[in-house]
Amino acid sequence: MYPKEYYEAIEQFRLMDDTFMSVVFDGDYPSVELLLNIILNRSDMKVIEVKTQVSYSNLLDRSIRIDVEAKDSSDKLYNIEVQNRSDEANVRRARYHSSMIDSKLLKRGQRFSALVDSYVIFITEQDILGGGLPLYEIDRVVKQTGALFGDGSHIIYVNGSIDDKDTPLSRLMHDFKCRKADEMYYPQLANRVNMIKNTEGGRDNMCKIMEDLNEKAVREERIKYAQAMIALGKLTFEEIAENFDLTLEEVKALAEGKPA
Repeated sequence: MYPKEYYEAIEQFRLMDDTFMSVVFDGDYPSVELLLNIILNRSDMKVIEVKTQVSYSNLLDRSIRIDVEAKDSSDKLYNIEVQNRSDEANVRRARYHSSMIDSKLLKRGQRFSALVDSYVIFITEQDILGGGLPLYEIDRVVKQTGALFGDGSHIIYVNGSIDDKDTPLSRLMHDFKCRKADEMYYPQLANRVNMIKNTEGGRDNMCKIMEDLNEKAVREERIKYAQAMIALGKLTFEEIAENFDLTLEEVKALAEGKPA
């Protein structure tokens, strides 16, 4: 039903690959609770909401997409991303993610004191911060006193390059780099990975997601070229629509700076 290459790609996927990680954790509250309990060194995490591939749109500036977003029983928000490229996990990206999340947390008229705690968690293939630590927790502090500022904004980098197996976190990172479910430590994650990789329904669902992503990437490329043609002004809107498989309404929206 799907190209052979799709099935070959699924065999190679790891939790460190963002699309696969999103599928594994999608709607799986126990797996998200396991993940957060280990990273935050807790045992009482109760997740009440899980979403994957969550977009935070900003029509004027750059938008972001979160791999996994979770909310716990005290309404704290956790945004979790895997990054297997060092250049995609820049510390200023973490700052931007945190600010974008905050911008969506308050409704009109709400007091700023109603802003809930948020956690931006980057799980990275390499040691991005270079300190040789398995985990880095970043909170704002008062420079002169060293006291916590207490604004409820938290950033965490998890170093996926740790390779000892002596701690829950290092075993979790081992599982994130595994391609085979039977080599993983945590049964909850292994069962999910096995279901997606080794059952017909799981593989077909993953193939469908890959197909949708490919179609989306092609459409985004067409939109990018259409915008370039609009800027040049050498083709009519009708010609641009025909050449890039868009509707006339979509081309007009792009010309007005709106999403197609």
